[in-house]
Amino acid sequence: MDALQKKLKKIFGYDAFRPLQREIIETSLDGRDVFALLPTGGGKSLCFQLPALLRKGLTVVVSPLIALMKDQVDQLEAAGVAATFLNSSLKVAEAKSRLRGLHEGKYQLLYAAPERLMLDNWRDNLLAWNVSALAIDEAHCISEWGHDFRPEYRQISRLRELLPDVPVMALTATATERVREDIVRHLKLREPVVFVASFNRPNLSYRVLPKDQPVKQITEFVRRRPLESGIVYCATRAAADRLAESLSDRGFPALPYHAGLAAGQRALNQEFFLRDETRIMCATIAFGMGINKPNVRWVIHHDLPKNIEGYYQETGRAGRDGLPADCLLLFSPGDAAKQTHFIDEMSSQKEQQIAREQLRLMMHYSECASCRRRELLLYFGEDHPAPNCESCDNCLEPRESYNATTPAQKLLSCVYRVREGARFGVGLNHLIEILTGAATEKIRRWGHDRLTTYGIGKDLSRPEWAAIGRELIRMGFLAQERGEFPTIALTDEGLEALRSRRMIMLSKPMSKPKPKAPRAGEIACDETLFDRLRKLRKRLADERGVPAYVVLGDAALRQMARAYPRQPDALRGITGIGEKKLAEFGAAFVSEIAAYLETYPKILFRD
Repeated sequence: MDALQKKLKKIFGYDAFRPLQREIIETSLDGRDVFALLPTGGGKSLCFQLPALLRKGLTVVVSPLIALMKDQVDQLEAAGVAATFLNSSLKVAEAKSRLRGLHEGKYQLLYAAPERLMLDNWRDNLLAWNVSALAIDEAHCISEWGHDFRPEYRQISRLRELLPDVPVMALTATATERVREDIVRHLKLREPVVFVASFNRPNLSYRVLPKDQPVKQITEFVRRRPLESGIVYCATRAAADRLAESLSDRGFPALPYHAGLAAGQRALNQEFFLRDETRIMCATIAFGMGINKPNVRWVIHHDLPKNIEGYYQETGRAGRDGLPADCLLLFSPGDAAKQTHFIDEMSSQKEQQIAREQLRLMMHYSECASCRRRELLLYFGEDHPAPNCESCDNCLEPRESYNATTPAQKLLSCVYRVREGARFGVGLNHLIEILTGAATEKIRRWGHDRLTTYGIGKDLSRPEWAAIGRELIRMGFLAQERGEFPTIALTDEGLEALRSRRMIMLSKPMSKPKPKAPRAGEIACDETLFDRLRKLRKRLADERGVPAYVVLGDAALRQMARAYPRQPDALRGITGIGEKKLAEFGAAFVSEIAAYLETYPKILFRD
């Protein structure tokens, strides 16, 4: 082994690097600026943690959330690394103690929020602490096109002026090409070496279901997963509160998390979830950014996300340990209408433009009949080589097509007649009102009740017409113009189809229920032993006041429950067990396995 791999094994307990990790680390150690785009669960943190152990001086990590800082420092300390954080959660005496330690050179890594690093008295501190590297985590926060823009991130570029010779590493899990360019520009990265890993998370399955009695749908989902941790994302604080209460009333203990809760209660609820005291968190998007709970086995979206980047990152909080996990989105077009109302209330036209385009793409993903994994990857500019991912609802059970020539002709003709008569376009909702014969003031004022297409679509409901309209847009027969008033226009292909009256096949709308997607990559093991090891891990974690995954991840426990190691040395090949964890926990786990084997026989597993 070389020095990097030895350190990886000794401290972190891993035998091999994940894709691009070694290249990123070596480039950073060469003193170059780095831009690294790795998917959630792809090992971003190791890219700056491992170099920090090989450098002299302090690596400063800019991090957006208090919980994220504590979480990562807990895990580093458990692995024997000298790391600390400074934020508003600390009492004065503790903060002073940590500052003293920094001045004495006791730490290798410091986590801090961007606004704290900009305080006047920190200039002298940073110059005195021998800062040898700067890592910007969740770097997409610096771009207004990013899904979680934070103005305070724009100040970070001042650190470049303060520490001109220090290499900078910017890391994010989600960024389109436009966001990547923003990050490089605003952080003033100097000829950065850019690393972009695959966005594909093969262990995640993706499903979308029509929202119908969501509490009942979610209850049925969690009932089939009684021992698994999961997150339900809700659009509003009230929805998160109601759902947590409804699930708890049905015997599935759940807690809410949102900005409306007192800070202490929020932190307590999060701690209960991290420590597996409660297995379900009903949360707004305020929850989860950077939370490294590896054994989240499922994520549900109770409401339509605002954009694909946010959706991708939120689903990415499932299965961070590499084991299979499920992602379910409950879709209702009504959710999009609510979001459009909020968009209309935005003060900036540029913000409205960005939000509308992001919502349009999210709607497209939700209703598409093609492979969902492929759609997600295409959004980030990546192609999926296989035509069928074999783990999303559309690939497992493709939706049937039907001959929609007649309704498609009616809608295409309606668009044509409106444009022909008035020389201006209208939105999809107005077109549907014409087709269904609505008697609105606008229809009368513009004379649309005199069109030949007025009232010819009364055989279908408005939601059915809306679904057909969105499908025709996705297929390229219609185009939705961007801007404050997204009007509908015929494309050249749509005009040709209207004139030729050629057959148009559309996908049938989503039906319910869908079959459960298989979990690719499951580690088969002795489930009874796995449960005993999980309980032991919980006791060890509680004794130390840390979340269970800080002790060991599920992947490690499942490997043990498959291999039945009887001696501590046999644990050296188990994922995530470094020297410190072997010394601290090895004897307890092999003792538990030995006790188990006194009563139960081994199970033989085939690869």
